[in-house]
Amino acid sequence: MDILAFRQYCLSLPLVEESTPFDETTLVFKIGGKMFCYTDMVGFEWVAVKCDPDKAILLREEYPDLVEPAFHGNKRHWNGIRVKGGLPDAFIREQLRNSYLLAAAGITPKSLREEIAAQIRKSGIK
Repeated sequence: MDILAFRQYCLSLPLVEESTPFDETTLVFKIGGKMFCYTDMVGFEWVAVKCDPDKAILLREEYPDLVEPAFHGNKRHWNGIRVKGGLPDAFIREQLRNSYLLAAAGITPKSLREEIAAQIRKSGIK
């Protein structure tokens, strides 16, 4: 996966916003104001994704050289995935989608969360 395919996939998810809030090279994607992934645009060697804490540990154990606690992220809730380490693009997209859905589920207020959930259901993302 290259940076263009990564960006295109993230922007294909409903209601996603992109920004560079930290610096000019860290690309961040959000849903409803909640960040669900970020990466360095220059080197594009890794992607940080939000993850269920138990699942995060399992992924780190299964792919010890390719999935690790995310740099600059809460080590319990964020995984860093090496995009140039041999993981299939489908695996990376799955982690992005899971992160997106996890972030969407935490949106407040409830009315906005329900509106976003309706858009996600309409798009067919599971």
